[in-house]
Amino acid sequence: MDILSTIFFLILFPTLILFLIFSFLAIKIFTGKSINNPDYPPVRGSVFNQLLYLKYLYDYQTQAAKKQPTYRLLAFAQSEVYTTDTRNVEHILKTNFDKYTKGKYNQEILSDFLGQGIFAVDGEKWRQQRKLASFEFSTRVLRDFSCSVFRKNAAKLVRAISELAVSGQAFDMQNILMKCTLDSMFKVGFGIDLNCMDGSSKEGNIFMKAFDDANEMVYWRYVDPFWKLKRSLNIGSEAALKKNIKVIDNFVDNVISTKRKLQAMERDLNVKEDILSRFLVESEKNPKTMNDKYLREIILNFIIAGKDTSASTLSWFFYMLSKNPLIQEKIAQEVMDITCGKVNDDNVDDFVTTTTDANLEKMHYLHAAITETLRLYPAVPVDGRCAEVDDMLPDGHKIKKGDGVYYMAYAMGRMTNIWGEDADDFRPERWLNNGVFQPESPFKFVAFHAGPRICLGKDFAYRQMKILSIAILRFFRLKLVDDTKIVNYRTMLTLHMKEGLHLYAVPRTIT
Repeated sequence: MDILSTIFFLILFPTLILFLIFSFLAIKIFTGKSINNPDYPPVRGSVFNQLLYLKYLYDYQTQAAKKQPTYRLLAFAQSEVYTTDTRNVEHILKTNFDKYTKGKYNQEILSDFLGQGIFAVDGEKWRQQRKLASFEFSTRVLRDFSCSVFRKNAAKLVRAISELAVSGQAFDMQNILMKCTLDSMFKVGFGIDLNCMDGSSKEGNIFMKAFDDANEMVYWRYVDPFWKLKRSLNIGSEAALKKNIKVIDNFVDNVISTKRKLQAMERDLNVKEDILSRFLVESEKNPKTMNDKYLREIILNFIIAGKDTSASTLSWFFYMLSKNPLIQEKIAQEVMDITCGKVNDDNVDDFVTTTTDANLEKMHYLHAAITETLRLYPAVPVDGRCAEVDDMLPDGHKIKKGDGVYYMAYAMGRMTNIWGEDADDFRPERWLNNGVFQPESPFKFVAFHAGPRICLGKDFAYRQMKILSIAILRFFRLKLVDDTKIVNYRTMLTLHMKEGLHLYAVPRTIT
């Protein structure tokens, strides 16, 4: 082989192959998408744009939406439409619910992690899980049981923070909250004491890390056009995801096995307090469909709903209170006005008994502050559906069959046309009328989704967040370790803080 041939094979041939690959990708992305047709949403680039802005993706989407409330990015087989228009949100989530599904595209991305759980399916499987879950969340047994668990874990949380406060140590509030809500979710959801918060469950902490990392890696698929190739070759992020999912599956399989044994021992008991017990009863009626794999996937969906949403929201809530100490004190005062004097509330176990439903209902300012946190930092920053037919959105833009239509909850919370000129400000008062909390349209405030798939656990989540908040704010003032540092998020399915929330807790004295 002469020197020119050698140069060709070593340098020019690989370059030619790369050129052909990128040419093929460009043709797939930019053809057949009606790019210059004004009837369709304006194009702001391709899915590769998301890779460029991945570290602050939701803020990039916010800036794009301020210029064009509805726009699209071009993908290989379809367009991905993003919107902050409340009319469009109502259109896809309610008015034309049957025309928009999770879709094959979303299901392919989510299936390895969430499988056939309620967040990833449509049709009969969704209706079956929705019906059973709806019954569970409406029962008095679950309400009373969950409140008891939340109070118990709130007391444990206060004691854990108290040790750090007395010694003046800084701590990661997000990490503690994640462990606390995971413990609560396992007890309420599956009737099992996980004990992550006190550090006695090494397996539980390993599971939590694997779960959070898998959450992030699955979201990476939305911005990585080569994820399927990586999965087939078992390399990079897909290899790591596979390892994490194996850890998750093994842990949850053990939970199911343990629960089956406990249930066999308690077969004479009529009251089934936890959610998994009910699903196990249903599985006995239909063992072929509701096998252990299906139960595992249901469990994982409940975990992401019960742990991630509450813990991440509370982390942003305490961050905002630390940035706004006057609001923190106002909430603490409301807590003390409503609860103090009824028990020996210097004792944490006595105090948590005051967090009754009646007292929770009276705390309008606390409810407003948590809701204001969700407006700016929604637990699920972006969500959406897939068009099953050609359609037209209320804002006049056409949608093609197969297009994804995503509503940007994070960006919507920052739109002045929705929330006014102070949209970027943390102001709980916007939710109050003469001191009484006033809800907004779920298509304007989409933190809990909307329409037929609105979150069943909304009241459940508020209850847990309020009980934990009340306990912490009664006993501590919270301060940021570094109030000059801007806290950022991890780009994943749920809005976790990147690098945690580092605080000091100062014991609060009551005079």
